[in-house]
Amino acid sequence: METTEIKETAFEQQVQKLVNDQRTYFKSNATRPVEFRLEQLKKLKSLLLKHEDELHEAIYKDFGKSKYENQLTEFFPLIDEIDIAVKNLRKWMQHRSVKTNLLNFPAKSYLVPEPLGVTLVIGAWNFPYNLSLTPVVGSMAAGNTTILKPSELPERTSKMMAKLINENFDPNYLRVVEGAIPETTALLKQRYDKVFFTGSPMVGKIVNKAAAEHLTDVTLELGGKNPVIFHKDAAMKTGVKRMIWSKFVNSGQFCIAPDYALVHKDVKDEFLELAVKEIEKAHFSDENNNFVQIINHRNFDRVVNLIDPDKVHYGGTYNREDRRINPTILTDVSLEDPIMQEEIFGPLLPVIVFEDIEEAFEIIKGIEKPLAAYLYSDSSALKERFLHEIPFGSGAINDCVMQVSNPNIPFGGVGNSGMGRYHGKYSFECFSHFKGVLDKPTAIETNLKYYGYSEKQLNIIKALS
Repeated sequence: METTEIKETAFEQQVQKLVNDQRTYFKSNATRPVEFRLEQLKKLKSLLLKHEDELHEAIYKDFGKSKYENQLTEFFPLIDEIDIAVKNLRKWMQHRSVKTNLLNFPAKSYLVPEPLGVTLVIGAWNFPYNLSLTPVVGSMAAGNTTILKPSELPERTSKMMAKLINENFDPNYLRVVEGAIPETTALLKQRYDKVFFTGSPMVGKIVNKAAAEHLTDVTLELGGKNPVIFHKDAAMKTGVKRMIWSKFVNSGQFCIAPDYALVHKDVKDEFLELAVKEIEKAHFSDENNNFVQIINHRNFDRVVNLIDPDKVHYGGTYNREDRRINPTILTDVSLEDPIMQEEIFGPLLPVIVFEDIEEAFEIIKGIEKPLAAYLYSDSSALKERFLHEIPFGSGAINDCVMQVSNPNIPFGGVGNSGMGRYHGKYSFECFSHFKGVLDKPTAIETNLKYYGYSEKQLNIIKALS
């Protein structure tokens, strides 16, 4: 026991020193110049490209994600994020002019973006490169120093990120700290200027509570039960094709994947027939590079326990030794079923039939606000209702998950599914503070605000305000 306590104390001291060293480095203003930021971003991109094969190999060994899925869902989006930051950084860093009211005439007003300071990024395991390094790119672009704590579950990808970053960047600027719950707990005891966390709502609450002790700004990218609605006027063939891919990519371990389908009774049979055809057409298998393992046995057992054999319409088979669950569709699902009580995060699709859209909307509203929501319909009126009545972080109409591929759309949750947003310029803003500035010349001066108040004086101020 004493040895464990000594080790934990030693680690906490190392973390404290790292945070203090990064704060000292930040205060030296070394990270602020645009040329420094661009140089570091280009360096990160170069390292990723140089070690691309090693990155692919590591993630495949962790949970069977092929080079092709890794490129599509992690590598390409990450490289694109760096390229967008490099291309636009000078513009993002400029002062942003805002209007000045008459009371302050002839002053000018503007917002000045400035880096926050020392940041902590806690990554997720389901897309370990993308969800760890994309926020880091935002922090770097904004001019901060950064400590990255990757998820420990995909062990090899964590070690790869630690190797690439820790061997090539100044630890006072950018450092990867590996570990599990004890190490994360020790990290969260320190004071940062920003904490960015991706993970479950349960852990998000712990992170938020720890950050609140220091009044630290927090961005939480969490999850939820994301609905997908198929109304009776949906373009079924194309719609189901798009939805099935989005549901089973990464074996459903995707925070914005459809979690359950709400299908109008008139198209239920067509929906199920098309869904099965699309699954069979995909030939999900390791040989086809599109069948990812569940991350570990604990999560495997959790997902399998959500399968009610009496409600399996298709699939329902699995291999625990290989940690693979075949794509599964469940029907006759009720809101009281265990599968509707938590985010699935696996290749199971429960289907609930509705008779009118009010019923579907009420189901969604009865569950915590989702990270994403999707509607398949050609009705302009229904689209408007969906957009204005259903709360969600981001979403799509007649598609699923592809909103995340547009860097001009911010990514983030609402309520239980998270707070804050990032991607593209929103990543820069996420890790920046915008100082509001009133810049007034001295050549002109009025006496309106000075002592010697009168009704006339106050009426003039009121008119100008």
